[in-house]
Amino acid sequence: MPTRRWTPGTQCITKCEHMKPKPGELAFRKGEVVTILEACEQSKSWYRAKHHDSGQEGLLAAGAVREREAIPTDPKLSLMPWFHGKISGQEAVALLQPAEDGLFLVRESVRHPGDYVLCVSHGQEVVHYRVLHHGGRLTIDESVSFYNLIDMIEHYMKDKGAICTKLMKPKRKHGTKSAEEELAKAGWLLNLQQLTLGTQIGEGEFGAVLQGEYLGQKVAVKNIKCDVTAQAFLDETAVMTKIQHKNLVRLLGVILHQGLYIVMEYMSKGNLVNFLRTRGRALVHKAQLLQFSLHVAEGMDYLEGKKLVHRDLAARNILISEDHVAKVSDFGLAKAERRGLDTSRLPVKWTAPEALRHGKFSSKSDVWSFGILLWEVFSYGRAPYPKMSLKEVSEAVEQGYRMQPPEGCPASVYALMGSCWEAEPTRRPAFRKLLEKLAKELRNTATEPVPEGSSAGPQSLQEP
Repeated sequence: MPTRRWTPGTQCITKCEHMKPKPGELAFRKGEVVTILEACEQSKSWYRAKHHDSGQEGLLAAGAVREREAIPTDPKLSLMPWFHGKISGQEAVALLQPAEDGLFLVRESVRHPGDYVLCVSHGQEVVHYRVLHHGGRLTIDESVSFYNLIDMIEHYMKDKGAICTKLMKPKRKHGTKSAEEELAKAGWLLNLQQLTLGTQIGEGEFGAVLQGEYLGQKVAVKNIKCDVTAQAFLDETAVMTKIQHKNLVRLLGVILHQGLYIVMEYMSKGNLVNFLRTRGRALVHKAQLLQFSLHVAEGMDYLEGKKLVHRDLAARNILISEDHVAKVSDFGLAKAERRGLDTSRLPVKWTAPEALRHGKFSSKSDVWSFGILLWEVFSYGRAPYPKMSLKEVSEAVEQGYRMQPPEGCPASVYALMGSCWEAEPTRRPAFRKLLEKLAKELRNTATEPVPEGSSAGPQSLQEP
């Protein structure tokens, strides 16, 4: 069977251990991530690759790696495959047969709705432990408490503590798949012991974002402690495993501990809104505004090609790297093109009218949001529709109202915004057309003198 050819940039998982390399070869253990840099001219079965964690480069054999897999967006994928929902104690006993020490499941109490019960097989019996709510946390005997069920199960799998036996084997709910096993198999599960958490750098709707280090590399870590929310964020993680582009924030991996840790590349300059507000017109020239807009259009063009809809495109969800590259982040709402989403969660001022009315999302609704993002960028981070309530915005937009251009915004850029805000989605341009027009605008701007003190340098005028 011929060995598959890997293209540069492909992320792969090592299939074996190679810790005593010859000079020029890459050292690695089984299950580590490497990025293919180039094929060797001398031998088609060897590649130059970069180790994901150590940053070292060297040669490896093609047969020593397999491609890092994307995680499918699958409703059966569960962080809690041992959770069986609302079932009776008798049903739990039946499920935990034949008897096996340490076999367990968690159920919702029938007698006390909202409470949980840990059911454990021990000897020839099944012992039922009611999980109590105490001070906003969960506990069985009040000697130790937990953030959530995932945290609790993790604890009792290591130490039996107050229960009859250490938890050994989960009884999976029929039809579920273990997220932990699927993430590990595909190469996305990281080692908690190699993660160091630092200060909080952000606060999202569902949890904190922390700065950290993973094997010496600076990372950003989204920490989601609520088990229900963590389960919902599996969709975001699955989306991020499918995408790889220089203008999309890169997922490094996931850690399952006291909920969910999503580990991403660290973007030192923060989000685009704060970047613009704290620097203003004196430091950020029009060329850099265009460059940031172009970066976002490139990332969105890639998503459009993958038939993925972001659904929450806004300047707050664009992050800036140390070398002033803008990258799209926050894929919490991103899904394949289709209808349906809880509209109460939608950012009204950025959302297309058809999405607000009918929950109809597409790349064209993302284009509408991109028009709002352009307005944010060229107003240096102002909130859109100033002094208007959400109700006033949705009603005015339905009646044909569109925002006026920000102060100093080029007419050509405002025309682009207007094309994004066409009421009929099919009349809005594709992201490919938008990035072509932005690139042309940037070329024209590159010949203009840059004001003294502007942060737009030669590196910020590069085109795709």
